[in-house]
Amino acid sequence: MNPSGAKRRSETRTYRRSACVVFCKTAEEFGGLSNMAGGFPLEINGIPILTAEALYQACRFPHRPEIQRLIIDQKSPMTAKMKSKPHRADSRSDWDAARVTIMRWCVRAKLVQNRSKFGPLLLSTLDRPIVEESRRDDFWGAQPVDAEVLVGSNLLGRLLMELRQQFRETNGDGFKHLDPPRIPNFQIYGEPIRVVTPPSPKRRRGGDLFGS
Repeated sequence: MNPSGAKRRSETRTYRRSACVVFCKTAEEFGGLSNMAGGFPLEINGIPILTAEALYQACRFPHRPEIQRLIIDQKSPMTAKMKSKPHRADSRSDWDAARVTIMRWCVRAKLVQNRSKFGPLLLSTLDRPIVEESRRDDFWGAQPVDAEVLVGSNLLGRLLMELRQQFRETNGDGFKHLDPPRIPNFQIYGEPIRVVTPPSPKRRRGGDLFGS
């Protein structure tokens, strides 16, 4: 089953920690899988964005470029997320239906623009289930029931597994560019989001797209 935007009981999964790649904190071995992880910078329509989390949160507000700018300007991904919270009632009207499609696009953009770093990290998980551990969010992640068992829809982990499989099958060649998703009003700062391409070597400084 492909991930969908609606949270259904049938989507709930049970995972055994010992058989999975579980990530929670960005400093952990597989912490780079998190949208909160630094070191995977993005550039969308020429706009530098520090993390996939900031990009995802900004996508809530295509009709509010001033809120997008507030989110993107934050240095911390957690602060970017927090800046979106007071405005969430004004998220795009189809947010619940579109958010999984948007998240899929965000993690793919992270791969397209950080292929030499993010690709090997994905492949290093082998064929194990990928699970984001979260004590609060059993939609994108899975919640620990005890020391060994986690339960949740784990949509982010499932999107990462989908991405891993496609990256492996194409030997990375399928991720040289990324078209915007086919959803209405997919914009940043008032402009339609364009095709995402890898950054040019001139834009990279010491492995960081935007310098230190």
